Amino acid sequence: MRPSPDPAADKAAGPPVSGLVSAARRLNTLLESAMPVVTPTGVILGFLFPGVFLPLRPYIPVLFGLITLAGALRLKARDLGTAAASPIPVLGFFAAAHVLMPIVALVVSRLVLPGDTEAAAGFVLLFSAPTAVAGFIWVTMYRGDEALALALILLDTLAAPFVLPVTTSALLGASIRLDGRAMALSLTLMVLLPTALGVALNEASRGRIPRAVLPYVSPLSKIFLALVIATNSAAVTPTVDFSRPRVWAVGAIGIGLTSVAFLLGKTLGLVPGISPSRRRGLVFTVGMRNISAVATIAITFFPEAAALPAVLGMIFQQTLAAVFGRILLRKPSDSGE
Repeated sequence: MRPSPDPAADKAAGPPVSGLVSAARRLNTLLESAMPVVTPTGVILGFLFPGVFLPLRPYIPVLFGLITLAGALRLKARDLGTAAASPIPVLGFFAAAHVLMPIVALVVSRLVLPGDTEAAAGFVLLFSAPTAVAGFIWVTMYRGDEALALALILLDTLAAPFVLPVTTSALLGASIRLDGRAMALSLTLMVLLPTALGVALNEASRGRIPRAVLPYVSPLSKIFLALVIATNSAAVTPTVDFSRPRVWAVGAIGIGLTSVAFLLGKTLGLVPGISPSRRRGLVFTVGMRNISAVATIAITFFPEAAALPAVLGMIFQQTLAAVFGRILLRKPSDSGE
């Protein structure tokens, strides 16, 4: 005989789960809205308490891989089909983000800080990095083409182990020692494999795994991101002296170059054949970079001073995204440009 349901047991088992999911979603919403504050706070905590965060340094690649996996669970293989069906914005994105911006970054850094090879390396690395997964949040807020944004994030992330070492080696040459193979391997472990795994889990489960775990994983990944930022900041603390003009110059160059990247994304949208929603998406996909990955790579494979552009970039990238979104695209609720 089939046992009768136990209402007390159902009551005890059901609400805590739904309540936990609801709490996790509220926490994630809070963290998303606070991202312009969370990232600078992580940098400041790393500067103020390096002894607390430096012990986490060996675990940064693992933490970053988990962050990448959490973001990749939202991606689907068919997003690549969207990109293949509309090659103009994709080609324009790669030309702007991985050809023009690294060259501009190199030229500007050498003009403003002549002879500072570490700063030049840091800026080239920063503006050769893949687009930020967090940029998708801004694309959604401003009603950009979400499918194109996801396709660009996926393509750019998968290409990072090949594009980043080639670009930095080509532009920096012999001015700085670089182990391109080791960098590619590190990017493969931190970015490529977690992305491929996330897409595979999403596809194989037909979205069931992301629906089940994302309410919990999403806020956790943002906490991990804050830890990664704080630890990377702590690692460069000995090289940062805010009484030195160089630090302020690096910060000013970073703000200027990031502003140029947002403007370049807006300009790219003027190319014929790109729809208004895709224009809005290109502003953020071209303008934003996966800065946490850059800082981790810079600290691992470059002189620690080369990580300064990325560490300082964590302070202002999200704020600049908000500023240029309003300037270039008006209010988030507007559907026009």
